[in-house]
Parts: sequence; structure tokens; C-alpha cells
Amino acid sequence: MNTLLRDIPTAALLTAALLTTTTATAQDKQSREGMTYIGLLGSILNHRSVGRNTLETTNSSTGSMVLGTHISDHFHVEIRAGAGTTTGEIDKELELDIEYFASWYIGGHYPITDYANAYAQFGFSHVQGEARLTPLGEAREADPEDRSPYASLADEYPDSSFSVSWLVGLDFEVIDSGFIVLEGGRLFEDTETGANTFQFSTGIRYEF
Repeated sequence: MNTLLRDIPTAALLTAALLTTTTATAQDKQSREGMTYIGLLGSILNHRSVGRNTLETTNSSTGSMVLGTHISDHFHVEIRAGAGTTTGEIDKELELDIEYFASWYIGGHYPITDYANAYAQFGFSHVQGEARLTPLGEAREADPEDRSPYASLADEYPDSSFSVSWLVGLDFEVIDSGFIVLEGGRLFEDTETGANTFQFSTGIRYEF
């Protein structure tokens, strides 16, 4: 009985300490509502099904800046602006060059651990670029007996400059309010050429 009585204050102290720690941890996890974030991303663009007859694939790359805000603890809106850094080439005859793009997204995010969040976004993008024949493509097109199959694609790329965009991703908090980002999704679909271009990105983001 005396042992039990002696253990009661100890248990009470342990319970109080646990509750205090739990409360402090909850308070340390700051609400993201109203916070602004900026980011830098490097992306690989995978251009698929280029040309309704050729259906070719190639890769190019872009760099972009991100500016967004958390409108609640689980939803955010953002804008992105970027430019091409390398071009894509198909059969050494056609070169795809994304000159610049701008995107607007609304999305949701959900914590999956204390330091990582999963998110998904949906929005619209304006893309400006060019598809042009390489010297080899031009030489082949000049031969009436061996025309390049890509000559009809040499123009503005994509032909339809506005498109629906979406992406899914993960962010990992590596320092206080600083994140590493991994994501992938579709940047645009060109209704004229049939090209379907996906983006795969990594970068950094800081919230304040």
C-alpha cells in the first residue's frame, strides 16, 4: 500500500511532463495558413507523341521560379514562370525549343510525416516555343525524293499555347521552413500536333 502511495506522485509527475511535451510539440508545429513561399526548380520536359504520324519522343530542360501562398493549412495557390535551358531533338532533324512558360495552380497538400508533405495541383499554363528543322532536316526537305517527315511541324511549338496542367509531388523539410521538392506531372498537351509534354522537377522552396 505504501509503495502504491509513493508511486502515485511519480506517475502524476510523469503524466504532467508528457502532457507538457505534447502541448509544446503541437505549438511548435506552426500553421501554414497565410504563409508565402518562393522556390527555384529545375525540370526535365518529356515531349511525347510529337507529330500525329511520327509520334516521336524527346527531352528538353527548363528552369523556373515559384511564388505561392497557403490559403489554409491544406490548400495553396501559386504562379510559376520559367524558360528553356536546353532543347530537344528528334532523329537529328527536328529541334524543340521551349522559350518560356507561365503557369497558375491551385492545389492541396497533406503532411505524411513530421517533415514531409504530399501535394497535388491543377491549373493552366501558357507556353511559347519553336519547332525548327535542323541542318540535316533542311537538307532532307530540300530533296524532293526524300522529304523530311517533320517539315510540317516546323513552326510555333506548341501550336495551342494554352493548356491544362497538373502535377503531384513531395516536399521534405530539411531546415526550418526550407524544403527540397520532388514532383512530376503534365505541363501541356498540344491539340494541333498531338504532343503531350510532361514535367519532372526538383528544387528548393522557402516559406515565410
